Amino acid sequence: MGPGFFQNNRKVFAEKLPDNTAAFVFSGEEKKMCADTEYRFLPDRNYFYLTGLEKPDFMLVILKKDGVVKEHLFAPEHDDLKERWTGKRMDFSKIAEISGISEDNIRARENFADYVFNLASENSLRFGVDGSSVMTATREFADRTRKQGREPFDISSILTEMRLVKSSEEIASIEEAARITEESLAEMKKLIKPGVTEYELYAKLEYEMAKRSGMLFAFQTIVSCGTNTFYLHHGDPERDGDGVAKEGSIIQVDVGARVNGYCADISRVYFVGRPESDDDKRVKLHGLIRELRQKAFSFIAPGKTFADLNSQMYDIAGKWLAKQGLINDNFSKDDVTAYYWHNTSHFLGLDVHDVGSRDRAFATGNCLAVEPGVYIPEWGVGFRIEDDVVLTTDGCRLLSSGADDLEGIIAD
Repeated sequence: MGPGFFQNNRKVFAEKLPDNTAAFVFSGEEKKMCADTEYRFLPDRNYFYLTGLEKPDFMLVILKKDGVVKEHLFAPEHDDLKERWTGKRMDFSKIAEISGISEDNIRARENFADYVFNLASENSLRFGVDGSSVMTATREFADRTRKQGREPFDISSILTEMRLVKSSEEIASIEEAARITEESLAEMKKLIKPGVTEYELYAKLEYEMAKRSGMLFAFQTIVSCGTNTFYLHHGDPERDGDGVAKEGSIIQVDVGARVNGYCADISRVYFVGRPESDDDKRVKLHGLIRELRQKAFSFIAPGKTFADLNSQMYDIAGKWLAKQGLINDNFSKDDVTAYYWHNTSHFLGLDVHDVGSRDRAFATGNCLAVEPGVYIPEWGVGFRIEDDVVLTTDGCRLLSSGADDLEGIIAD
């Protein structure tokens, strides 16, 4: 991602911003793990989308006044004593290089309060803030603005609309994240055998992803064995008990690397040991999941919705479940969702569950993770297989491999 990408994002954002508005977007603050240690920092996603910067305690201001747009960035200056303990800070020249914001428009963070005070004296000027931000700095700024009698304008809907339609750079980043994820899965698969633990597989997978990308992944990695697959977000890998792979069991993995800030979201299932016959319940369910995936990829297109997609999946899954004697032939949606536990798809981008209403129709340039899954406690078998796609003018294109053949799933 070069500075031009972020410059263009700010340009489009400013064009959509109402006149006589000052929009404030905060990178956010580090979160405490304990009294003297912070979690690894991930900046506010809308802030990153506009700047490409990944450090805490930055403030971006885009001012649109009488049709003229100005932008200012406030950042921590160098401080030898503080940097000795908390790490080096970025030169303003480096900030300008990454973001494309002129170095003349980058100011010390200490000047932010005076800058806001001067803007507040202009009664005709509206303040805009990101109402979707999870960062404390954003909420505190909005609260202070309200206390001063100025109700802030929520800019999040503008940024959501922009982020939903991905550029070629964004699509390429998701595709690269998917490639890294699948390379890492291939390395992890080599360890699968009876006796391997969730913890060993988890550690191997995250090592391989970190080696190829970075230390921050798209979400908390999920590796679950056997009955643990019925806990959809099994985030704490186990070293014993249910966390040990056995001959004939399954291993569910849900994982995603992050590249240039953009997420992959891929789920794979592995069979420990070769099935002895087509009556193996794992093989039976695999056949359904493959059918659901093929139908989903052929169905997804501009104008369709998540609800449309789910309806198609429920119909296919329902008929299959009835054929297995698990539900009645005249099944209802509730009958199906007793086994089809989660939605089939979601938006994908800077967040793994990216911004955008679930009620809106799909459009060209949307990126989705597609993950039909069926879970049958009576059989002791349940899993999903998930891949990433981008919407084209008349359908969708895979950004990940789409691999789901039985031979690739068997680990023996």
